[in-house]
Amino acid sequence: MTAVSPDFLPLSLTWRIEDFPIANQPLAHHQLRAIGSADLTAHPHAWLAPADVAAFLASGKSALVDAQATALAWQGAAPQAGSVFAAQSSFLIRYPWDLLRANEQHVAALVDNRIEGTIHPAAVIDGVIELGAGSRILPGVVIEGNVVIGTDCKIGPNCYLRGHTSIGDGCHIGQSVEIKNCLILSKSNVGHLSYVGDSVLGTHVNFGAGTTTSNLRHDGNNHRSMVGGALVDTGRRKFGTVAGDGVHTGINTSIYPGRKLWPATTTRPGEIVQHDLMS
Repeated sequence: MTAVSPDFLPLSLTWRIEDFPIANQPLAHHQLRAIGSADLTAHPHAWLAPADVAAFLASGKSALVDAQATALAWQGAAPQAGSVFAAQSSFLIRYPWDLLRANEQHVAALVDNRIEGTIHPAAVIDGVIELGAGSRILPGVVIEGNVVIGTDCKIGPNCYLRGHTSIGDGCHIGQSVEIKNCLILSKSNVGHLSYVGDSVLGTHVNFGAGTTTSNLRHDGNNHRSMVGGALVDTGRRKFGTVAGDGVHTGINTSIYPGRKLWPATTTRPGEIVQHDLMS
């Protein structure tokens, strides 16, 4: 059983932050990629941008810190006060929506295709794509922007994937589905006639036909999300939903922006999710 971080609910019920997959690799793996061979210690929840790490190492300072002066990475046994370098793109992952920011940075930075699966000639790819072995992109699929897709996935027919999206292993994104700027973990399905935007879906999630996530307030202000009984500004103008592992929605479910669904919760056909769904 993992330790529960209240700020990271509902994902912390089944995941440690350092183990959570971002573009199909755990956060700890991304840290190692950013640090390389440098002798650095990283906060286990830090998202480290490689450019920040390089600039920090060149600065001669002892600690890389975020805007709140939290040490993200440091040289030596512990961060040294007064000898800090301010990060530009690195940050601490504290809330579920921070995962979207990390995923956006990683996927946007991709420059080379890695295609191990198959792409039908009638699909349109306009961006950089990583496609795992055994995955199939079917006719009528349009991919606009950079996308990461794991192994043994079925994408399509006739769906629209938009940039900064990462999809895990063994997923199905199907007929007339639009996915935009999402992080979807393995064994999850959005089978048909759905829209999912700016959202995080855990493992073994199944969105019934016509499930729609709202991601934009009418007034255009940042979304707020309930954390510990108080509304927290997410800093995001567009933010959909966070669905824990094993969530299933009934057909034509509509989800208000910034709402979170606890693991294994379900909705009825036509249900409107106006508040966080905990049971």
